[in-house]
Amino acid sequence: MPKSPDLIPLLQRVADALDRLAPATPDSASLDSADAFVWRAERDGLEAVPEVNRVDYVLLKGIDRQADILLENTRRFAAALPANNALLWGARGMGKSSLVKAVHARVNDEAKGKAANRLVLVEIHREDIPSLPHLLQNLRAARRRCILFCDDLSFDGADASYKSLKAVLEGGIEGRPDNVILYATSNRRHLMPRDMIENERSTAIHASEAVEEKVSLSDRFGLWLGFHNCDQDTYFAMIEGYARHHGLDVETAALHAEGNEWSITRGGRSGRVAWQFIQDLAGRLGKRLD
Repeated sequence: MPKSPDLIPLLQRVADALDRLAPATPDSASLDSADAFVWRAERDGLEAVPEVNRVDYVLLKGIDRQADILLENTRRFAAALPANNALLWGARGMGKSSLVKAVHARVNDEAKGKAANRLVLVEIHREDIPSLPHLLQNLRAARRRCILFCDDLSFDGADASYKSLKAVLEGGIEGRPDNVILYATSNRRHLMPRDMIENERSTAIHASEAVEEKVSLSDRFGLWLGFHNCDQDTYFAMIEGYARHHGLDVETAALHAEGNEWSITRGGRSGRVAWQFIQDLAGRLGKRLD
């Protein structure tokens, strides 16, 4: 049996090993290391994102009104003024998630080096929504203001994880932390498919109450910004803007013709289709997209 003094080094080694195994907690100190993070629920910690995959704000075409509203809301939040959670819903590929990331970068650029005014973008994946209350509990103590971002948010069938989100959207006792705002994107205005809404209404004893709990979730977002399929002129403006920004020297008529053909093969026009066309065009021209 070793003497008690001999146990001290052993216990210290055990404690050090446990510290190394313990997940990093998202406290205010860790949030100072970057401007963007991804929440890893399985590790109970935040992973820094050194460079966000985003499109510059000025390149987003056809969504001017939505961009102006979200930018102003974000500016108010950065200035510690009242601001709303935002739900960006609508057509696929029309720049919903791109706008969130672009607005975050734009507001941080406007901070002009003032660290206190720079926002943190924290992405939480749809499948990690049940861990949202725990994440917010940690962010509540942070010094920095945070945009919590959930892309492609929706709920199906008997999925009850929406209750975790509902509880923090003004509904819980603690409510949303003052330093956190939630921006979510979805292809569905009410975050659930229409056939599911109609099915529950048709089989419920009190049809008006059957889906009230789930539908009311979207009502808790103060801002609803709708995104719709773009027309041809808007689509052409998108590809012209990308081509000009990246120095792709192609005559306008040829650019329109090739871009239109590309959209036909893709079965529609959108910001995503425009960017995919520009990537293909740049590759054929031997140009890098910086």
